[in-house]
Amino acid sequence: MKTAIIYYSKHHGNTKKLLDAIASQTDITLIDVTDHPTADLSGYDRIGFASGIYYQSFHKSILEYAKKFLPEKKKVFFLYTYGVKRAGYLDAIRQTIFPHNAKVIGQYGCRGFDTFGPFKLVGGIAKKHPTQDEIKKAVDFYQTLPQ
Repeated sequence: MKTAIIYYSKHHGNTKKLLDAIASQTDITLIDVTDHPTADLSGYDRIGFASGIYYQSFHKSILEYAKKFLPEKKKVFFLYTYGVKRAGYLDAIRQTIFPHNAKVIGQYGCRGFDTFGPFKLVGGIAKKHPTQDEIKKAVDFYQTLPQ
């Protein structure tokens, strides 16, 4: 089963740490949305969207990509990192993929080092995250996704 993960991970590389661990143990294609903003995913069976959380949501480049380029009726999953755990981080991406008749097959999120806004004044929060255990759980999550 061919799988691609389109991602945005810039500030501290938290999300990329999860993806690199998954890629080291599996055969997937990682696509940085900033380098390939119009990548064709039609040849993939499963598509992952991965991002740090920005303003309570996936990065806008991921949302825009999904809106414009997600092929119809694909199996989709989500990976994300956040500074503070809150409900609703997946609301916007779920609404974005809904018109494409995608089937959501899983989601995994964990803490990530965050220095946004006032957190910068105190040296950031969620220092040393994602941990090795959180990274392992991301790999385990990916390996249990349905085919």
